[in-house]
Amino acid sequence: MKVLHLYSGDLFGGIQSYLLTLEKFRSFCPDMQPEFALCFPGPLSRELEANQATIHWLGGVQMRYPWLLLRARRRLRKLLRERSYDVAVCHSIWPQALFGPVVREAQLPLVFYHHNINSGQHWFERWARRVLPDHILSNSRFTQENLAALYPCVGSDVVYLPVPIPQRFSSEERKQIRAEFAIPEKTVVIIQVSRMAAFKGQALHLEALGRLTDVPNWTAWIVGGVQSSGEAAYFNSLQQQSIRLGISDRVHFLGWRTDVPRLLAAADIFCQPSFGDPEPFGITFVEALGAGLPVVSTAMGGALEIVDSSCGTLVPPNDPDALARALGRLCAETDFRSALSAEAPQRARFLCDPEQQMKVLEQMLRTAVFRFGQQMESKKTGFCNS
Repeated sequence: MKVLHLYSGDLFGGIQSYLLTLEKFRSFCPDMQPEFALCFPGPLSRELEANQATIHWLGGVQMRYPWLLLRARRRLRKLLRERSYDVAVCHSIWPQALFGPVVREAQLPLVFYHHNINSGQHWFERWARRVLPDHILSNSRFTQENLAALYPCVGSDVVYLPVPIPQRFSSEERKQIRAEFAIPEKTVVIIQVSRMAAFKGQALHLEALGRLTDVPNWTAWIVGGVQSSGEAAYFNSLQQQSIRLGISDRVHFLGWRTDVPRLLAAADIFCQPSFGDPEPFGITFVEALGAGLPVVSTAMGGALEIVDSSCGTLVPPNDPDALARALGRLCAETDFRSALSAEAPQRARFLCDPEQQMKVLEQMLRTAVFRFGQQMESKKTGFCNS
């Protein structure tokens, strides 16, 4: 089964991480052959190329230049004629609106993978709503419940994303990694790994840490690079916030890193308190659990499906005092922290084991292809009988 995944390909985040995982773990489902149609080069395309993925370039699209969209659609039509795909998957509203009509025109099964929350009110969402997919896959029950704003009459299934368990490191290796950052053995490292976006909750995280100045032996790592001018402004505001709160000597902004598994291995607590917009799923939560870190987040969105009392703590949204209490307890109570750490990897495997979830995805796509074939046959039969 040849699957074409359609995406923009620019900024790196959860969707991009997922697409890269599909390529890295294709051996689990050798009959499911992924290929990728992208518009923009970036970290995703570089990572895919490094893994020898098949990438097809549609060309950059900017809506104020309609001819760029027409050119990209022509390239996609040509690709669909030449490569004989079994199904096309649009990841997010953007490719669904721009390229869904071309897939429909080619009479190919169209699957929409619903990764984010949509209000249905933005003009781009209204545009995408005119292109009905044959089936929808949602990355969480939370996102599935949001489908009424887009496609209330289209069937859907929840397929948790396959998330590889980060590389495990020995206690000696952990000591060596912490030594690189001059972290004493008894210091508790609180880490957040995410995009520099306000809804990821870095500002709320810092507000909570500002309430822990009297708690000894903790330090925090904020991991994530700047990918746009807006993110640069946000990053600068976070640095100023840490100075204002008097914690700049204990909070370290590590920027873009390619060694996140090493950093997780050296840390003790993962904290990402989503703010405002809920996290649709939360790959980083699963990665942290896989690395044996208890997770602290806000009780909304995908976190409610990933983090339970066996592996972490959820606090009310936008409540820095409650967040500070949760972090303070984990810093102070070593036994409590160790108990959560011991259960965390099992929780990650239960939800997102790569082999398990790749096979679930393959079955879902095969079902979509089969149902599409039945529908096409019914239409032909109906036409002949009329």
